[in-house]
Amino acid sequence: MIDGHSSPLLRKQSPYPHWQYLHPESGDRLRIVPERGGLVTDWCCNGHELLYFDQERFADPEKSIRGGIPVLFPICGNLPGDLLPLPSGEFILKQHGFARDQPWELQLLEDHSGVKLSLVDSEETRAAYPFAFLLEMVVRPIRNALEIEVDVHNRSQIAMPFSFGLHPYFKVTDLNKVRLEGLPNSCLNHLQMAEAETAIQLVALTEGVDFLTRPAGPVTLVDEASGRSLQLQHENPMDLTVVWTDPPRQMLCLEPWTGPREALISGDRKLEIEAGGQQRLRCSFSINPEKTVREVSC
Repeated sequence: MIDGHSSPLLRKQSPYPHWQYLHPESGDRLRIVPERGGLVTDWCCNGHELLYFDQERFADPEKSIRGGIPVLFPICGNLPGDLLPLPSGEFILKQHGFARDQPWELQLLEDHSGVKLSLVDSEETRAAYPFAFLLEMVVRPIRNALEIEVDVHNRSQIAMPFSFGLHPYFKVTDLNKVRLEGLPNSCLNHLQMAEAETAIQLVALTEGVDFLTRPAGPVTLVDEASGRSLQLQHENPMDLTVVWTDPPRQMLCLEPWTGPREALISGDRKLEIEAGGQQRLRCSFSINPEKTVREVSC
C-alpha cells in the first residue's frame, strides 16, 4: 500500500476506517476497505455519492454487508446444500462464494488513475474451492463513469471452473420513482426459481425483487426523482444482469454476472480457465452527464 500526503491514496479513519482514493484531475472519490472483501464502499462522481452503504450494519462484522460493491467469486448465487461437486469431491461453498469475506491487497496504479485490488488463494479458500488462483481487480474512475477490469488467473495444474460477479448497491431517491431500461421481456425470478415477465418484476421493486436477465446491451437505471441516470455497460462474458431490491432500503442493486446460479453444476455459461491461463472481465457504470451538476465537492 501507498501512504503519504502527496499520494491520491490515503488512509482515513472517518467516517469509518478506510482507504480514500481521490482522482488527481477530477477529484472523484473512492473509499475502499480491502480487509473486508476488497470492498469499494463509496464512489463519489461529480459531487454525488452514488453507492448505497449501511455504515451501521458494516460496523458489526458478524452481519452481512449491505452496500458498496461486493465481489462474487467463485460462484454467483448459491448451490443446493451449499455443496460444490467436483471430480476431487464435494466442497462446502456458501452463497456468492468467499471473495467478499476475504482480506484483499490494495495498491495505487502506477499512473495514479485508480487502484488495484488483489486476492490470492489461501489454505482457507482451498478448503472450499481446491484451486490456486489470483484475482486482480482494477477500479478506475473516469469522466462520468467507473471502469472495473478483472483478471482471473488460474495457478493450478488443472482447469479451474468459476463464475464471477459484482453486487453494486446504488442509491435511489424513491424506489417508487425509478425505471430500468434495456432489459429483455423475460427473466428468471430468483425468489421462485422460475421464468417470469420482467415487466411484472419491475412493478414490484418496492416489494422486493431478485431476478436475472440476459440483456442484449446496456441496462440503464433512471432515478426520476433526481433526474439522474446510471448505465451498466457489459462486456462478454460478464453480460448477465441481476436486479435486487431490499425495501425499505432506498437502493437498487444492478449486478453484472458471468453466469446464473448453479452454473458450475448445470454448465450454463460456466467459465473454465486452463492450467496457467487467465480470463479478463470488464464492465463500467456511467452517469448521465447532462443530468449531473456539481453540487458539492467529493
